[in-house]
Amino acid sequence: MAKTFFVTGTDTDAGKTRVACGLLAAAKAQGFSTAAVKPVASGCEATAAGLRNSDALALHEQCTLSLVYEQVNPIALAPAIAPHIAAAQAGRVLSVDRLAGLCRGVMMSRADLTIIEGAGGWRVPLNPSENLSDLARLLELPVILVVGMKLGCINHALLTYEALVRDGIRVAGWVANQIQPDMAVYAENLATLKARLPAPLLGEVPHLAHPSAEAVAGHLDLAPLALAG
Repeated sequence: MAKTFFVTGTDTDAGKTRVACGLLAAAKAQGFSTAAVKPVASGCEATAAGLRNSDALALHEQCTLSLVYEQVNPIALAPAIAPHIAAAQAGRVLSVDRLAGLCRGVMMSRADLTIIEGAGGWRVPLNPSENLSDLARLLELPVILVVGMKLGCINHALLTYEALVRDGIRVAGWVANQIQPDMAVYAENLATLKARLPAPLLGEVPHLAHPSAEAVAGHLDLAPLALAG
């Protein structure tokens, strides 16, 4: 059965792409087909082929379906700033309806696992009246929350979870991603999150010297996502 999940984070640089690629790599290792979409990406570099985003390229690499880059990252913006500001500077207008159509185009390929990765945290503006979170709501997607393990992560995680629930979103699971190798009282923070987040813990990703998708996959559990169901 084809499953699609929206991956969001507690903040920018929480490790959404690292975890998303790990999930895709884990699915590939189990023989599942995979696809991914990074509908909006800012911080893109100019190349001979056009604007390219490193996160979107990493996701593209983990897709077993034959997708062109523009399907994985349809909206590429050069400045590494908030998407709605980058779009305004480029004279472009972002809308949830358009992004939903672009995502549905990939979802119609019906990979066993499709990951749609957000930008920044949960409540990222697209335009004066819409947020990227509205995309997950419109597509009625369950969300995987990536918690960047650092000082303040408990507050960020709990507030994000509250916002997800308030938006009517089903949280399929969460991942603890250790972005600081020497985080103080890591175990105690993790224990608090386990006690306070009523969703399955899909894995703990330690701080890795070489965080390849395959290395991250080894720390993730796909079972709660019921891909084989």
